[in-house]
Amino acid sequence: MNDDRTGQIAVIFTSIRNGADAAGYGEAAAAMDALAAAQPGYHGVDSAREADGRGITVSYWADDAAAIAWRDHPEHTAIRERGRALWYDHYSVTVTRVERAYAWTRS
Repeated sequence: MNDDRTGQIAVIFTSIRNGADAAGYGEAAAAMDALAAAQPGYHGVDSAREADGRGITVSYWADDAAAIAWRDHPEHTAIRERGRALWYDHYSVTVTRVERAYAWTRS
């Protein structure tokens, strides 16, 4: 497996969920994961969420155009609006280019 993400675009989404409609959120998150994975230029995602609702998701893209196309995808836009209305108390998005990447795995 090649873990080198050098040169990729990382979209860092940090959020605080409010706990509303957990089932609906879970369905939407799974749908967005599948939709993102089908987009040109998608290179993967890492995600974690704490019990208190704080979370971080980092998606990786081949270039700026691919990341912007994902941001502007109509289904993603609709779910983002639903998230603002229902699931999130706060979120922020940071977009950056990966300059170096390292990985280690215990054998």
